Amino acid sequence: MDTTKGWDIPQRKTPDALNPEDPPPRIVLVTPVWNDSARLSQYAPALAAALAASPLPIRWVIADDGSDGGELEKLTALRTSLEGIFPHIELLGFSKHRGKGAAIRGAWDSAKDAEWLAFVDADGSVPAKDILSLISAAVSCGESMLGIRKETTNTHIEESMMRGLLHRSFIFAVRMLLGIHCEDPQCGAKAIRGEDYRKIRADLREDGFAFDSELLAHLASAGSTWREVPVNWTEKGDAKVRPLRDGAKMLVSLFRIRQRISAQPPFPKTSTSV
Repeated sequence: MDTTKGWDIPQRKTPDALNPEDPPPRIVLVTPVWNDSARLSQYAPALAAALAASPLPIRWVIADDGSDGGELEKLTALRTSLEGIFPHIELLGFSKHRGKGAAIRGAWDSAKDAEWLAFVDADGSVPAKDILSLISAAVSCGESMLGIRKETTNTHIEESMMRGLLHRSFIFAVRMLLGIHCEDPQCGAKAIRGEDYRKIRADLREDGFAFDSELLAHLASAGSTWREVPVNWTEKGDAKVRPLRDGAKMLVSLFRIRQRISAQPPFPKTSTSV
């Protein structure tokens, strides 16, 4: 897939490109949380300000993945405190804790007419301005955009040696097991074409952290394309991901994904008139 350095992304000369006379696109940005009110309260004001400054019509959905008692009330209070900055915030609560992937899918599924489906992690590893730039770039070029953790002249990455080693090892595993050539399938910043997502929705099964890899594997299988854009990224000390424990679970998940994709019939091809 294409990897774009920085944010100088040319518009495609196709009907998908923005036209001032077209109606504004419908965009949903999801932040999945699980017992995350404290972390989100540190990140949310900056994200709300960035959303308010953006000309794009974005609806921000905070998807609570069955958090413990009292968390939903704290998230409700947080949403109320942010409404003066950005009013288009929805709090979506699920009764059962299932995982990041399930929370994102549930929120995306509730936006049946959205043209763009995005998500960003709650810990603030990806700066608010970067996820907004990612969404804007996706809308401008009409193609799904993946944030990737990559040091460039415009982006800076802060991660421990262990996290970096496991990160690169997982990329290799995804490439070998699923055949996905993506520089960072697990980065918590993505903007996906709603049409592409809905084509593969019925095939998505992973509820946990392997959601990203499964999403990309099925998008690729269906012939959908994406671009990859470096983003700034800072490792947070209170991250929910435990590299060794969760890394082993995710590796097992990759084998499950591979087995399911291998068992399903080829995705029907569509012809394109030129």
